[in-house]
Amino acid sequence: MRHLYSLLWRLLLPALFARLWWRGRQAPAYRLRWRERLACYGGQQQLPACVWVHAVSVGETLAAAPMIEQLLQRYPGTRLLVTTMTPTGSERVRALFGERVTHVYAPWELPGAVRRFYNAFNPQLVLLLETELWPNLIHEAARRRVPVMLLNGRLSARSARGYARVPKLVKPMLAALDCLAVQTSADGERFIELGARPDQVQVTGSVKFDVQLSDAQQQLAQAWRAQQARPVWIAASTHAGEDEKILVAHRQVCAQHPRALLVLVPRHPERFNEVAKLVQQQGFTLARRSETTQPPASTQVYLGDTMGELMQLYGFADVAWVGGSFVETGGHNLLEPALWGVPVLSGPSLFNFALISELLAEAGGLKITSSAEQLANEVNALLASPARQKEMGSAAQRVVAAHGGALQRVLSLLSARWPSTS
Repeated sequence: MRHLYSLLWRLLLPALFARLWWRGRQAPAYRLRWRERLACYGGQQQLPACVWVHAVSVGETLAAAPMIEQLLQRYPGTRLLVTTMTPTGSERVRALFGERVTHVYAPWELPGAVRRFYNAFNPQLVLLLETELWPNLIHEAARRRVPVMLLNGRLSARSARGYARVPKLVKPMLAALDCLAVQTSADGERFIELGARPDQVQVTGSVKFDVQLSDAQQQLAQAWRAQQARPVWIAASTHAGEDEKILVAHRQVCAQHPRALLVLVPRHPERFNEVAKLVQQQGFTLARRSETTQPPASTQVYLGDTMGELMQLYGFADVAWVGGSFVETGGHNLLEPALWGVPVLSGPSLFNFALISELLAEAGGLKITSSAEQLANEVNALLASPARQKEMGSAAQRVVAAHGGALQRVLSLLSARWPSTS
C-alpha cells in the first residue's frame, strides 16, 4: 500500500509545483526554496547528527516553542533541526529561535527526497507535532532504527474516519512509532482503533495549556488599551467566507457601541490585502497593524496584517471570537484569548478542539455562535457588561490554569529516549 501511496506522490508532483506557483501569486515565499521540498542540498551533509522536530505551520510551531526552548536549555550539546511546511511557519521558527536551531522545509513524501533528507541531517530522534503523520517519513526512520515520537497528538473523529479508509497504510505507520503522547484519552483510543499498540500511547494533555504570557506582553497590552480607551473586540484566524459575517456583526456592534473597534486578523497572510479591500468596500474606516501600532480614534476596523503578533493582539481586546469555526475547518486555538482572561466566542465548527471547547464551555468561558446576528448579540452584551466580561474571562483563564503540566510530562517521556549523543 505504501508503494501505491508513493506512486501517487510522484504522479502528483507537477500539481504540487503548480500549487506552490499559484499560492505564490499572493505569497511569493511559496515560490522560493523549492529544492528543500525535494531535499536537494547539493549532495552535502547538513548536520552530523541532530534531533528533528517537525511542526507543519504557525500554530504547531507556537505550541512547540516552549518545548523547544526547554530542549535547547537541557541538551545544549545536541543540535535541533526544526522543520515546517509553510513560509509562515518558517518565519516563526526563524523569529523565535534564530541560529539556535537549524531550519529547512520538511521534504515531500517522495521516497528519494525522504532518503536524501535523512542522509543530510542524520536525525537520531524524530519528534512530530499533533497530526503530522507521514508514512514514508516514518518508514525511513524505522528502516534506520531511529525512534519517532508523536507529541501533543490529536485525532478528531472526522480525521480518524479518513485514516480508517486506508488501514494497510495507516496500521504499519502507527506500529512503527516509538510513542504517541496524545492530548486526551479519546485521541488515544482513536489511535489504538487504527492500529497503535496500547503500550505506545501516553495521555499527556495539551502543551497549549502551558503557554505563558511575558511581562512585556502584558505591559504592552495595558499601554495599548489605555491609549485606545474604547470597546475593542477581536475576530482572529479568519478564513475566506468568515470575514463577511464578521463585518456584518461589527456593523450591528457599532450601532450599539459607536466607538467600538474590531481587530480583524486573517489566518493567512496572502489574504491580508483581500480582506483590507473588503473592509473598505463595506464602508468601514481601516487602519493596518503593519502601518501603525495605534489606530486613530476614527478607525472602525484594525487589520492585524503582521505575523507572530496574534497572542499580543488578543491582549488588546475585551472580547475574542476565534475563526476557522464558521467554516468547516475545525476551529483554531481557543486557549490564547483564554490565557488573557478574555471572554471567548466561536462558531460551531470545533472538531479540532473538541475537548478544549468542551472544557471552556462547561466552565462558562466560551459561547458558541452560529450566525453573524448571534455573534453581534453576544459581543454587544459583553461590551455592555464589564462584570460579565470579567466573570466569563476569569472562567476561561481558570481552565487554562487547571490543565497545565503537559509540557513537563512530555519532557519526561523525551528524557527516557533522548539520544546518547547529547
